[in-house]
Amino acid sequence: MREDIRSGRSPLSAVLKAVATLRSDESLRLLAPFEPIPMCQLLSRQGFQHAAKPIAGSDWEVLFTRQSSATPTEAKLTVERPAGSDDVGSPPEVIQLDARGLEPPQPLVTILEALGALPIHAELCAHTDRRPMHLYAQLEERGFIGESQEQSDGSFLTHIRHR
Repeated sequence: MREDIRSGRSPLSAVLKAVATLRSDESLRLLAPFEPIPMCQLLSRQGFQHAAKPIAGSDWEVLFTRQSSATPTEAKLTVERPAGSDDVGSPPEVIQLDARGLEPPQPLVTILEALGALPIHAELCAHTDRRPMHLYAQLEERGFIGESQEQSDGSFLTHIRHR
């Protein structure tokens, strides 16, 4: 994380990718130029515990491990199967994800986690409090396309599908 931060780049995407691949017996070691409290809080909500300590200079070392009994804060997920969905050429399955009320960057993290299990012919419809500006580049990197529409209450619906 140190070089990314010192260069003005956000390490969030790389960290989220790294923790998403962790097995239950693995940990992630981060080195940062300061104590990354927001990152610790975010990963705590995803079921990780951390141990942080200062190291040489003003740098910090943080070790993240999965909590065996903890469950992360979750958004509401529902699946809609259209009538006749077993038929060839039928409308795709739509998975509804309500990520409203979550503090940033949790909606982004939740949406990306849901995409990891999205069936190839399904669509994810994510409901968020804000336009998910940081999501679009992540979708592109992962082979998805998405389109957001503002709702009358100021929230956004983002429809996401495989390319």
